[in-house]
Amino acid sequence: MGSTDEAPQPKAYPEYWEADVILRDGATAHLRPISPQDKELLQELHSSQSQDSIYLRFFSYKPQLSERELERFTTVDHTDRVCFVLILGGKMIGVGRYDRVSPRVAEVAFMISDHHQGRGIGSILLEHLAAAARENGIDRFTAEVLPENRKMLHVFVEAGYDVSRQFEDGVVMVEFDIDPTEKSLAVMAAREHRAEARSLQQLLTPTTVAVVGASAHADHAGHHAVEAILTGGYTGTLYGVGHTPYEREGLVFVSSLQEIDAAVDLAVIAVPREAVEEAVADCGRVGVRAVVVMTGGYAEDGASGAADQRRLVRIARAAGMRVVGPASLGLMNTDPDVSLNASVLPEMPRRGGLGLFSQSGAVGSMLYGAALRHGVGLSSYLSAGNRADVSGNDLMQYWEDDPGTTVCGLYLQSVGNPRKFSRIARRLSLSKPVIVAKSEVTGLRLPPGHTGRVTQAPPGALDSMFRQAGVIRAATAEELMDIAAITESQPLPASARIAVVSNALALAQLTEDTALRLGLEPVAVDGAVDTSGGAGDAHEAVLTAVRAQLTSGDVDSVVLVLMPVRGLDQRAVAAAVAQEASAADRTTVAVFTGQHGPDAVTTAVLADGHPALPCFDSPGTAMHALARVIGYTAWRSQDQGVVVDPEDFDFDAVEKFLERERRKITGDALYELGVAERNELLGHAGIRVLESVRFHDLEEGVAAAGRLGYPVALKTTDPFLRHRLDLGGVVLNIADEGQLRTAVETMKRTLAGWDVTDFEVQSMAPTGQTVVLRAAEDPLIGPVLSFGMAGDAVNLLDDWAHRVPPLTDRDITRMVRAPKAARKLFGYQGVPPVDTTGLEQLVNRVAFLKDRFPEIAFLELNPVVLSGSVLTVLSATVKIGDPGQRTDSARRAMLG
Repeated sequence: MGSTDEAPQPKAYPEYWEADVILRDGATAHLRPISPQDKELLQELHSSQSQDSIYLRFFSYKPQLSERELERFTTVDHTDRVCFVLILGGKMIGVGRYDRVSPRVAEVAFMISDHHQGRGIGSILLEHLAAAARENGIDRFTAEVLPENRKMLHVFVEAGYDVSRQFEDGVVMVEFDIDPTEKSLAVMAAREHRAEARSLQQLLTPTTVAVVGASAHADHAGHHAVEAILTGGYTGTLYGVGHTPYEREGLVFVSSLQEIDAAVDLAVIAVPREAVEEAVADCGRVGVRAVVVMTGGYAEDGASGAADQRRLVRIARAAGMRVVGPASLGLMNTDPDVSLNASVLPEMPRRGGLGLFSQSGAVGSMLYGAALRHGVGLSSYLSAGNRADVSGNDLMQYWEDDPGTTVCGLYLQSVGNPRKFSRIARRLSLSKPVIVAKSEVTGLRLPPGHTGRVTQAPPGALDSMFRQAGVIRAATAEELMDIAAITESQPLPASARIAVVSNALALAQLTEDTALRLGLEPVAVDGAVDTSGGAGDAHEAVLTAVRAQLTSGDVDSVVLVLMPVRGLDQRAVAAAVAQEASAADRTTVAVFTGQHGPDAVTTAVLADGHPALPCFDSPGTAMHALARVIGYTAWRSQDQGVVVDPEDFDFDAVEKFLERERRKITGDALYELGVAERNELLGHAGIRVLESVRFHDLEEGVAAAGRLGYPVALKTTDPFLRHRLDLGGVVLNIADEGQLRTAVETMKRTLAGWDVTDFEVQSMAPTGQTVVLRAAEDPLIGPVLSFGMAGDAVNLLDDWAHRVPPLTDRDITRMVRAPKAARKLFGYQGVPPVDTTGLEQLVNRVAFLKDRFPEIAFLELNPVVLSGSVLTVLSATVKIGDPGQRTDSARRAMLG
């Protein structure tokens, strides 16, 4: 028998080399290193190939591989010889390998199943081979390709590498460097986007749905699923699969999936917990493309349930299926061509532009209710439940291409792949608003293989990541819908200029004060709209005042705030204002205060053929939502900048240095580089640390100071006290040997309780402003850069700026200006300004170190002194760790 996709041999390779991947057509497959147990699978793949395919791979035809060839091809050392295979449905559908031919060069070769051509298998294998090769010190691939093997030549060229080709003896000799480039990373991201968007498109637009567990009993989950799909007006074919007959118009009932002649695109699993695994396996056997598992009792029930959940996902992915859930409320697609409500929610919402994702079933139900109350139309909805497979990242990939989705809303309990989330969200936010409500209390969900050795994100880092990516952060699920009510129905405001129209001066002033506090610009405030007359006069007075502001060239948003007045039909006013706002193409919101009971205008009111008008019951709620929308449009209109390679940054030297130092890493522990190693690494990145000399014996210190040249600074080596001038851990401007001897003795006495025995002497840097730059790896966010002014205040007041690399030049410019105390850098209370050009270049170098080299787990430059145009790094700490901690690298892989 051939092996399964879980080969039993001992693993001599990193765990993260194994991965589930999404093929070009949206199906899943399992990628792993080859095993000696794979001989039969490899022979089966070879034998199924055409003569032409075998000839293109081996330059001759051989119907079978010999036992010796099978032994060689399936036995590798995972260092000089690496081979990856793709497994789908228990079959090997692709093989990619490299063999080292010189210390830094390897030859690659591929075989892709004839039956699976065109699914992007070659590019996936190449990405994973290149990533493994770089870890093993290889930076260049070669290949010998027959000229007629155009598909293989295209794989190399289309990967984004700079490929050189030379024709020799009837063979094309191909060579290319495999270091990631901006182009190759962009190609990989584009392929990943297309595959994942395609995968979700198939999930949300099925032509055939089967409910496994369909039941005529009204109290069964399978009954609710069938009824929801049928009453929602599903346009496709619906099958019910169950043990007892279920007669229902629009439903084709069968006792097993095998009885269905048509291909099933989506299966809704609504069976008891003990029957779920077999139901999913059965779906895989008949070729179902995706499953929604509504049944709970998995990861939410502890370690045993989590293990069962992982096994469930493995079964599904091995058959090429995507999984929504377990513990999912289901999904919806309001597109009239689909009209699918495969959920436990009672009715289809209005068709609209909001795509909605919820990790929590309970919160998803709450968001659904809030959408109905606000009158917000949905394009699609997905409840991920335990998010074992399909995630918010997947939905964002789909929404980016979906013309029916104009606004994206997500409720997240955790961010499974933070680097990927940041990358996708930033791209998506440039075209569509992305609104996120993030739970603050839910524990972290670390991706598989993550060490978890870094604790929590710095305070404010998550919000900074959202702002950097253009994400609108909502404090609650209700606020998410407040913001969505505006973005889904209104044009985006061009600026922060607003007009306030009200029939009560106090309400107008309250709204104006709130707007000013939120950074908006009230350019017109009319609190004297006369609604004291009859209903017709009051109605016309409101419309006249609103119309005047909608047609003003000085206003981009209009806020109508009305107190209740007898005889004034608020619903009629709202409908008329909605029509006026649509005609003027101006952002408009309405506030109806003092409302209660069934007549309250708490939903957006639709005018015939016109968008809804967002209606609120308090000025504060409306203004906070509007301010978030205006902040988003300001972000989207600003220059996003470009990533600029730093000058004098030797990437090859850094890579070779880390290859050498990587041997010192043991397990999950971090290894701190010594002074010489630290200076070597930073030097390759163009960062120079001002020389300092540590000493224990005073005479050594005197000799070092003489060599460095007076004046010098004296510091203790204690990591806390070495920055504390106020506590006696630092003495500056020591002019000569006598002062140095005195300073050492004084420091010993002052710090007697700190057990200080070692010291450090360093040349004096020019006086100026001092800053701190830090880069760390966090399990919640990934790599994070933090910048602040040196001193206690940065921590006491949390006055940090945080960013997630890669950073554009505009990201960096904004980052060094973000802390409140950064005003000191640009002239403050008589302190002269400094030139921040060197600082911005330093931030860029640190960003490249942290982003490109996952071995660098922690890097801190503290302090960095800025004096005029001179920048001096006085101290640095660098710690390296297992690169496998990085959750998103230059290889495509699914989490879960």
